[in-house]
Amino acid sequence: MSEKMTRTMHDSGPGPLAGEVALVTGGSRGIGRAIALRLAALGAAVAVSGRDAAALQASEAALRAAGVPAFSCLADVTRAADTERLAAASQAALGPIGILVNNAGVGLFGPAHERSEEEWDRVLDTNLKGVFLVSRAVVPAMIARRKGHIVNISSLAGKNTFANGGLYCASKWGLQGLSGCMAEDLREYGIRVSTVCPGSVATEFSPWTGRDLSKLLQAEDVAHVVEMLVTQGPRSFVSEVQMRPLHKP
Repeated sequence: MSEKMTRTMHDSGPGPLAGEVALVTGGSRGIGRAIALRLAALGAAVAVSGRDAAALQASEAALRAAGVPAFSCLADVTRAADTERLAAASQAALGPIGILVNNAGVGLFGPAHERSEEEWDRVLDTNLKGVFLVSRAVVPAMIARRKGHIVNISSLAGKNTFANGGLYCASKWGLQGLSGCMAEDLREYGIRVSTVCPGSVATEFSPWTGRDLSKLLQAEDVAHVVEMLVTQGPRSFVSEVQMRPLHKP
């Protein structure tokens, strides 16, 4: 499918991202779903992945209700075969991927010396290896087109340490390093790599017992930052955005 044909197919309405194709991992709920819906509102065709079939179907239906082409795919980002299939199927359904949002993530908390090897592998494989695998599957087509946006959803835990955060912080500090190197490797091809580092976000990701959820960041706040990143002017890129609630919860 030619880029011209793809653009014509996806011009479903006005918007700065009309004609673009986005892939959002972990797009069936929470931050990922909010980002996917925001990109759809901006005119992009959107593919989402996850491991919950029912939640994925609901997200795809919501995207189609927004008036854009949509596609959902069951995929485990920790498995190379799944990520390769995800990239190929998304591009076959919607066209060349111009925006990749690596959002899939997990969190397991507690003293690192009390966590198991299995728990370490789960967190590091999802939060860090998953970004590597999905990006590796998508980047070659971006290089061929000499343009693209990659937004990695990191965390302030990738900038700061805290008690009980050993596994999670390790994954997000690693993601910060990987993202910075990717940005240097890919900028000459017109591909911009950015990280978004939110603080506490009110989603089902972590229980915030006893805290005022209205004072936490919301998924839509993160989606707004992603919108800013993928609609910036052509001569620059924002390498990192740190996000904090205005009022401490």
